[in-house]
Amino acid sequence: QLQLVESGGGLVQPGGSLRLSCAVSGFTLDRYAIGWFRQAPGKGREGVSEISSYGIAYYADSVKGRFTVSRDNAKNTVYLQMNSLKPEDTAIYYCAGRSPSPYSTIRFSPGTYNYWGQGTQVTVSS
Repeated sequence: QLQLVESGGGLVQPGGSLRLSCAVSGFTLDRYAIGWFRQAPGKGREGVSEISSYGIAYYADSVKGRFTVSRDNAKNTVYLQMNSLKPEDTAIYYCAGRSPSPYSTIRFSPGTYNYWGQGTQVTVSS
């Protein structure tokens, strides 16, 4: 059974840092791309970062230079290190898995992802 479980969310002050984890089971990271998305209240789901099955990282302009995605194949876990957090980063963060597909060149499209975690809340506030 394919499963993704996020953890690491919480409350942090502006300028602070958090590291989110996405533990996956039922598939391996060298075959599936993993995306990080977020959804703020009243807004649509927004792509934040992706790491391909080859380990290539992509970032949305809004987080470039502040967020870093990485993975540990041995632990089957993907991480999102978030630094210099801003109040506008407040959202529920989701990780998602995408099996090999012709849509692999489409960046940050939720509809191209097959499997989703339950989400973890990130709140940036003083």
